[in-house]
Amino acid sequence: MTAATTARTLSFTLVKNAAASKSVPWSKSQDAILNDAAYAAARDTITSWPGYAPTPLVPLPGLSAEIGVESIHFKDEGGRFGLGSFKALGGAYAVARLLQRQIEAKLGHPVPMSEITSGKQADLASDITVCCATDGNHGRSVAWGAQSFGCRCVIFIHATVSEGRKAAIEAYGAEVRRCEGNYDDSVREAQACASREGWFVVSDTSYEGYMDIPKDVMQGYELMGAEALDEMDEKPTHIFLQTGVGGMAAAVAAQAKRRWGDDRPTIVLADPDRSACWVDSYRAGAPTVVEGDLDTLMAGLACGEVSALAWEILKDHGDAAMALGDDAAIAAMRRLARPTSGDTPIAAGESAVAGIAALVAAMGDDQARRALDLNAQSRVLVFGTEGDTDPELFERIVGATAKDVREGRA
Repeated sequence: MTAATTARTLSFTLVKNAAASKSVPWSKSQDAILNDAAYAAARDTITSWPGYAPTPLVPLPGLSAEIGVESIHFKDEGGRFGLGSFKALGGAYAVARLLQRQIEAKLGHPVPMSEITSGKQADLASDITVCCATDGNHGRSVAWGAQSFGCRCVIFIHATVSEGRKAAIEAYGAEVRRCEGNYDDSVREAQACASREGWFVVSDTSYEGYMDIPKDVMQGYELMGAEALDEMDEKPTHIFLQTGVGGMAAAVAAQAKRRWGDDRPTIVLADPDRSACWVDSYRAGAPTVVEGDLDTLMAGLACGEVSALAWEILKDHGDAAMALGDDAAIAAMRRLARPTSGDTPIAAGESAVAGIAALVAAMGDDQARRALDLNAQSRVLVFGTEGDTDPELFERIVGATAKDVREGRA
């Protein structure tokens, strides 16, 4: 059996995952990563936080008609907890879970999550330092969680993370350290420093010897998927998901598979073409590292190594991966900001639009449409995972502020 089949156009690469099938069962190893009980615990915690509200699921009938599908629903995460992205669900929840475990070990008895999130245990929490590597949004969430629950926080960013994203993380009281190299280099630097200093890494990627905390991050992400699936009147036929390391995509795929089993939607992943680790991994049939600076406008997706936990899920339940250039992201941002045919204007950041850009690209190519079984009856769910988390960059690309977009003045 070959690892993958490939179709190419000038604007994207599509690789089907030969190992995936809707009939592949949800396995015990996958249930050990993401399961209904763990999701329920994350949901109950996060929905109790001040400011929680489900983010909007926006129908795009104009774009649907334009590209030739029955419907598109866009889950807009730009308003999540005021942090501007879905990452608020994962990093902050993982910080809370880490503090709960550490304080329980210190006290020698169970500690309710409410005592962590209310600040009742802040004195003990203040002796704990969390850290992580980030392209921006995950670090902001970890810093927000640390500030909210009373622990210290150090965030590592790599060479190409913007000053705007750095300042946004510092606004939550974290110390930010810039590293040489790419995102994966900053991951290694965060782990090395934590090992020396006795800190705790709260990462959204997993690797050998580091699995438990990324599970908590992914369980937080499941809430986003569940909100969207709960609100849809009909089951989607397709879900397009931008990847990065793959934790978010795996969490949404897990929700879909556990709900619908063999009747789950087709899951399509989307990578930047300069950090297409999922495209390369599906082509090879095994996790494959992308080397180099990974320089892409879609900075939140600039990851050269897939998460081990995400691979365990998406090796069976991700049907294809696409790689797109920055021009596709720019076009999608502008298209959403200034929609035709009466669609709601949406301010989506550069790392939010790979999924919808992949859908538009696939619908414009006969071979890709056939490969993904896309047609006029397709009901597609996409996730806009961030708003204008770098406002200066957003305005430069779109030619308007996010506020102007949302108020229909773009």
